[in-house]
Amino acid sequence: MDCLFVGAGAIASEYAASLQSTRLSLAGVCDIDGERAETLGAAYDCPSFTDLETALAHIDAPIVVNLTSHAAHADVTRTALEANRHVYSQKPLALKADTAGKLLALARDRNLALGVAPENPQGPSQRRAARILASGRLGPVQLGYAHAHVGRVTDWHERPDSFLDIGPLYDGAVYPLTLLVSWFGPVETVRIADALDVWPNREAQRPAASSHVEATLAFESGPVVRLTASFYAPHRSREFYGLELHGDDGSLYLEGTGAMDTAIDNVKFGRNGHEYTPVPPQSPTSSIEYADAVERLAQSVADGAPSRATGRRGAHVVAICNGIEDATENRGPVEVSRYNTSADPFPHPVVEPGALDGSSDRMAIRLPPIGFGCSRFRDGEYVDRRESIATALDAGYRLLDSAELYGNEHRIGKLLAAPGAPDPEAVFILGKVWRTNHRWEQMLEAAERSLEELGIDAFDSYALHWPEAWVHRGQLNRLADHPVERQEALTFPEDDEGNIQTAAISLETAWENLEAIADRGLTRTLTVSNVTTPQLERILETARVRPSIVQIERHPYRPQNDLVSLCHEEGIRVVAHSPLSAPGLLDEPTLRDIGDRYGLSPAGVVLAWNVTHHVVPIPSSTTRSHIVSNLAAAKTRLGPEEIKRIDSLRKTNFER
Repeated sequence: MDCLFVGAGAIASEYAASLQSTRLSLAGVCDIDGERAETLGAAYDCPSFTDLETALAHIDAPIVVNLTSHAAHADVTRTALEANRHVYSQKPLALKADTAGKLLALARDRNLALGVAPENPQGPSQRRAARILASGRLGPVQLGYAHAHVGRVTDWHERPDSFLDIGPLYDGAVYPLTLLVSWFGPVETVRIADALDVWPNREAQRPAASSHVEATLAFESGPVVRLTASFYAPHRSREFYGLELHGDDGSLYLEGTGAMDTAIDNVKFGRNGHEYTPVPPQSPTSSIEYADAVERLAQSVADGAPSRATGRRGAHVVAICNGIEDATENRGPVEVSRYNTSADPFPHPVVEPGALDGSSDRMAIRLPPIGFGCSRFRDGEYVDRRESIATALDAGYRLLDSAELYGNEHRIGKLLAAPGAPDPEAVFILGKVWRTNHRWEQMLEAAERSLEELGIDAFDSYALHWPEAWVHRGQLNRLADHPVERQEALTFPEDDEGNIQTAAISLETAWENLEAIADRGLTRTLTVSNVTTPQLERILETARVRPSIVQIERHPYRPQNDLVSLCHEEGIRVVAHSPLSAPGLLDEPTLRDIGDRYGLSPAGVVLAWNVTHHVVPIPSSTTRSHIVSNLAAAKTRLGPEEIKRIDSLRKTNFER
């Protein structure tokens, strides 16, 4: 679909460059500066014009992309709509709310699409923040702080006049306002506002509008947000386009409301009373491009349903800015005017299916790309895992590997029930019965006790921790609360000579008992852990309920590729425990070299290697920074050459 660009400044070059990766084409360029128009047109082999009416008469492009100066947006958009062209406009849609409303009405009456920047709700960090809000972890959101420190435009823009004429509201504040309106809906009132004319005396060019504005906004849905927009505060200050939201149960921090790409710590979540934890992406992400919004608008036209949703949102943002300006005259409150028509609803933030758990699987059972191990046994001793598991939940892990043996299911249950915790339904909980409880009565008692401790009705998956059975020595109830000697006497039954006492319970019988657990509705799926290929084949030959997951020790020294391939052929997911624990593994030069190329630590490379193999690793860490970086590694997919190099690290002495 052809586009006509109106405006050929710096931003037009950005739009034109990103247009090349879409199905759209640049058919012409118009700018009152003929040299600029000709330069851009020549770069993309299309005609240039200095008069809009002439350009519209000669270029039969369905879409006009309005990239003119701020004050010219409304007039250019009106002219294009009256010529029956669909319009996508740079921000703002207009400088007056009634003008913006008339543009929307004109587009609606002619069944034309009308979109407006910014499209920052589609950004990867913003979408991640939206998913946290949608999860309800913050509880009712009542308070927020938003910043738009545009900075001294005379320092960084070659043509600052347009900015100085309108002030920081219509250029900078639109970023947090667009995001807030897309999440919370309309602003009801500007409670109070103030404006300052601060500016360096040495500057020859001065803003015509107030250079610094602060306002308190009340949204109809409840939150009250304090907004600061400034040309005086430099954009390299502590806050650039930051947004912080506070709810009854937790807080959310987004570093850049206008960011087009993402980083590990762009989004942070903190339960009430706890410090912020970064919430990194768990699957591959890509930056948004300027032309993405134009392409979406074009698609709505091609579908026969021209969209005006972002135009509607942009019109309300203009009304908010007008309300803030009005409130600076009398400090408020000022009611924000509404463009009221159900035909042009606000767009809603996109929350993808499975996005709350990071799921991106192609197999029978949906799992997050990475999970978190909850074992208390680390480096030869038992440790308290409460804080590290809480950090993992805050960071966004949505698969917890629990077990009767770990003895801390009751502590996990308390964490899941605490304010600010994710909904247990959004967390995939894998439980495991210990090998001393393979008899039916003992297994049933163990499963019911574990569910009670975790505070859930059913496991997402329940496993045989090991295929072989040992002698029962008593209930394994809250082992973490007992002395180590007592824990090990119950879980590692020995005879007088120190040998483990086995029980005469076959793997087939133990699996039948596990199937009976599923029959009672205590688990949705079944898992077998630490299984060999022959043992898995025995289960598959006789099982009435097939395993959905196989959990094995897996790392580059012990990849168990044959077993992994068998599982994938059978549609069974593979979960890798102990992915980082092999002695000497993280000192491998190969891992360091690949990590330098991908921006990962050696541990991150191992985790990405598993994820690229469609295996779910479950690293276990007690260090906050490692918990976050391990999770972030799950978004990386390694190339075939890197996979081949890592696969070559296999050591035969680790295969057992």
